[in-house]
Amino acid sequence: MAAQMTGRLPVIALLGRPNVGKSTLFNVLTRSRDALVADQPGMTRDRKYGFGETADRRFIVVDTGGIGEEVDEVDSHISRQSRQALEEADAVLFMVDARAGLIEVDRQLALEMRRSGKKVHLVLNKCEHLDIQTAASEFYALGLGTPYAISSSHKHGVADMIESVLDEIETEDEALPGDAVEIQGTVVAVVGRPNVGKSTLINRLLGEERVLAMDMPGTTRDSIFIPMERDGRDYTLVDTAGVRRRSRIDDPLEKFSVIKTLQAINEANVVVVMLDARQGIATQDARLLGLVAESGRALVLAVNKWDGLEEDARQMLRTELDRKLTFLDYATVRFISAKHGSGLSELFEAVDDAYEAAMAELPTSELTRVLEAAVHAHQPPAIHGRRIKLRYAHQGGHNPPRIVIHGNQTRHLSDEYRRYLAKRFREAFKLHGTPVQLFFKTGENPYEGRKNKLSERQQKKRRRLKKHVKKKN
Repeated sequence: MAAQMTGRLPVIALLGRPNVGKSTLFNVLTRSRDALVADQPGMTRDRKYGFGETADRRFIVVDTGGIGEEVDEVDSHISRQSRQALEEADAVLFMVDARAGLIEVDRQLALEMRRSGKKVHLVLNKCEHLDIQTAASEFYALGLGTPYAISSSHKHGVADMIESVLDEIETEDEALPGDAVEIQGTVVAVVGRPNVGKSTLINRLLGEERVLAMDMPGTTRDSIFIPMERDGRDYTLVDTAGVRRRSRIDDPLEKFSVIKTLQAINEANVVVVMLDARQGIATQDARLLGLVAESGRALVLAVNKWDGLEEDARQMLRTELDRKLTFLDYATVRFISAKHGSGLSELFEAVDDAYEAAMAELPTSELTRVLEAAVHAHQPPAIHGRRIKLRYAHQGGHNPPRIVIHGNQTRHLSDEYRRYLAKRFREAFKLHGTPVQLFFKTGENPYEGRKNKLSERQQKKRRRLKKHVKKKN
């Protein structure tokens, strides 16, 4: 079945001098604590990428090191990284510090950003407890229009700001020719560090040299969509540019590879992350796997170059996988050789299982039954002496399965208990290879209004009693 692939995700870069709150805003937008946050400048050294999401839209966020204070060679490197992020972005959030006021570095950065030709939005951060008009007045001199007044640490004004920025990006995109791609069947994105064998795997599956494969990193410059059929099923394979350490990206073409990979992950039904069995799990592998987990896509780990590995080395790698990837307990692991073709049938069985799980239909009655059994086996802890009640569950979407749980005081559920529930649902419905996203809705307290009414009646009773006492006296 053919379909039109949606347009790429918008890319929003956070720029500004050190210590204006970029990493804090990154964590708010991505709903994570992935960026290192501390009250001292220079904590973020390289660009950091993440997925952001509003009620109905997704986007890519790029956090950067501070620019404009090139005291030493490290600061110079941070500035280069930030300027590359400026080139990657569809929109830039130029952050300034409302408490520090306008300084010369801000003026210089504003001038550079205006010259870039990018859409730049001025963001006035740390506005809590300030008079906004007074704090913003001097920043109009930057020539970037009316600033958004926010407090990233308190999350004030952030939602309205990002909705407005996304609206502008969508309006601009509507005026441009679309970049939709026709796709067939299951979309499988093949991602990984450079030189782990992604293009070799795809060529082996296709039986021809459709994708350039060389024994050097960085050969693939862009994501390539390739339709194929296997055992009567349609697929679209996506070969992506290799993800390498950003500090080593000097080629002006290759610096866009991370963005292209994130775009491909977002468009996929199933992501195959390739690891090199001979190199183990590098830090960059773990970061990439974290981004796939954050995206919510079904995941299969393909451990490549497994052939010829000694049994001791194989056992050590299995142990390393178990130890380092506990946050991916839903993922399926397959050991393959892309070069020789071993393990590929098992790999595609895992891809098919993950796709079926990601798109599964889950009946409300069965979801509620599983929820009741999970709660009966392990009750959520009481809050201030009151038991959290989880009443029923229904499905709220696919790719990945989204389960909406209704109850009371659900905001007090711990992350540990939420993970417990997700695991129970995955096990009950045999959802192999896909995460399960849980959303909680707290119903209105039926007694809340009644308490207010009782309070009013009590007050009236007291007033009548006072009047009666006065008359009697």
